[in-house]
Amino acid sequence: MIVITEFMDAEAIDTLRAAGAVHYDPGLADRQEAIPPLLRDAAALVVRNRTLVTGALLAAAPRLRCIGRLGVGLDNIDLNACAAQDVTVYPATGANTLSVAEYVVTAALVLLRRAWFCTSDMLAGKWPRGAAGEGQEVAGKILGLVGYGAIARETARLARGLGMDVVGHDPFLPGDDPAWGATRSLPLADLLGMADVVSLHVPLTQGTRHLIDSAALANMKPGAILINAARGGVVDETAVAVALRAGHLGAAALDTFENEPLTQDRASAFADTPNLILTPHIAGVTEESNRRVSALTAANIIQHLARQD
Repeated sequence: MIVITEFMDAEAIDTLRAAGAVHYDPGLADRQEAIPPLLRDAAALVVRNRTLVTGALLAAAPRLRCIGRLGVGLDNIDLNACAAQDVTVYPATGANTLSVAEYVVTAALVLLRRAWFCTSDMLAGKWPRGAAGEGQEVAGKILGLVGYGAIARETARLARGLGMDVVGHDPFLPGDDPAWGATRSLPLADLLGMADVVSLHVPLTQGTRHLIDSAALANMKPGAILINAARGGVVDETAVAVALRAGHLGAAALDTFENEPLTQDRASAFADTPNLILTPHIAGVTEESNRRVSALTAANIIQHLARQD
């Protein structure tokens, strides 16, 4: 039995069904308590980012051999518990790289130009040509990438195509590593102080939690833009809202949040915050990336189960 708890492309589900029984319920992530009974005889589990794979969940799945992650972030999966139970975890590495990179570049374009924030005024009969014409071009701006893995590198490639200069920070990538290419490696403080656009590309760990806090925001170039399409919790959301209202932070696009889904109580922290785009953790989710992520996950599951037979 293969249990799928969140949305997966239909063609990939059919591929899995050809290999064995499948229980597909994309709403299971919202009913976490309903998952353990389904795992009693499951050999594989397929999740996105909302299903919490805990030690308790794994204890209810004695026959589980592998987990397919429809994406790349693994902070919702207890990897130590998986290792202890000899459960292999397969992230869909590389399958949504382009989608996230395009999201970041699009957010930079929109937030720099700012003209797209005047729709409500236009519909109210106003003509805010002055404010809407105060936007900036992306060419010549400096993009700072915090973390320089595959997604950041693809973002750098797209950004350079638009005429941006790119700098990066990654403590796990030596400064002389060929992967840096045309991107300059800098200490984080230097990057924050010079970048016109800062984009985050790090996992959520104890070392990166609230990496961008009030102190980091204060060190950013006045009027700079912050984009987080990495993991919620990497930024202090309240501090971002305060910096936007104060005008020190020019604009921000947040796709991930410390608590997801973003509840009304948590969303209230962003009330009356200017120059802000909020999206529901979809930077890596497009029609094309869904097909790639789902196909890769299905292939990983089938290959693993075949090796175990």
